Amino acid sequence: MRDGLGRQIDYLRISLTDKCNLRCSYCMPKEGVNIIRHERILSLEETVRIASVMRNLGIRKIRLTGGEPLVRKNLAHLLHALDEIGFPDGVYITTNGTLLKEHLDELEAAHIAGINISLDTLRPETFCRLTGEDMLGSVLDAVYEAYDRGIRLRINCVPIRGINDDELIDIANLAKDRRIDVRFIELMPIGCGREYERIPSCEIRKILERTFGTFTACDDEVKAQPAKMYEVPDFGGRIGFISPMSEPFCASCNRIRLTAEGFLKLCLEKPDGIDLRTPLRENADDAKLADLIISAVRRKAASHDFSASGAGDHKKMVQIGG
Repeated sequence: MRDGLGRQIDYLRISLTDKCNLRCSYCMPKEGVNIIRHERILSLEETVRIASVMRNLGIRKIRLTGGEPLVRKNLAHLLHALDEIGFPDGVYITTNGTLLKEHLDELEAAHIAGINISLDTLRPETFCRLTGEDMLGSVLDAVYEAYDRGIRLRINCVPIRGINDDELIDIANLAKDRRIDVRFIELMPIGCGREYERIPSCEIRKILERTFGTFTACDDEVKAQPAKMYEVPDFGGRIGFISPMSEPFCASCNRIRLTAEGFLKLCLEKPDGIDLRTPLRENADDAKLADLIISAVRRKAASHDFSASGAGDHKKMVQIGG
């Protein structure tokens, strides 16, 4: 499946819920968000149906997101159904890690291809400040348990000026003695993210190289992968940088997003897309759903533009699915 610019679209991110057990300050406002009514959320069966149609259109990789996907009931059922569909590049999940340890058995049983864990700090007091909860210990326990089980892990850290910018060395060190990738993601001005100051990737890399030595770009870097990955001297894992603001990767973007309400979102920054829930519930067959998806994907924008006046989706990140 290709968009109107000829880009191969083969990666689908599925938001399972807008609910989250944390209140990360750059993701969700203190007062929370208006939770989507249960009947507006796609059922697991509806999600599997869309995923199956997507697989026939060439989607090779699925990533489950939220909110926090591990708060979704009967997750194991969905995981096994997606595993049976068979996505060549695997099914992955992104989580805040607080509930991960208790779900590791079912994730392994469903042949999860990898887990991304959002972790912006290693200090309990900063974790509480950012998330509103004292759960850092639970996250770290899950990281080490998942690693010991041999599950592919990535740590995603969002550096924020004045919040965790003095911890970058410590966070990078998670990749030193373990084959864990640590990726630093530039903060995007979406929702509450507009209230904080991002740190450009080039600045973070300079800080890290002063401590760890010169980074070497990985030879196996995938063009459509937004992260630029680097080998680090004497490190078991790798360090990566995702730079949507300073080094946009829109020209090779291969992803689309399905929100928990069944809206196919074509670009993280833009509101463009199409409602799939309504035709699904009006008994559209697979061919009709495929036509709607193909038509929408052809309208995928060339690039995001956070600098434009009023740019950015009106929703908070927790409602979009990241």
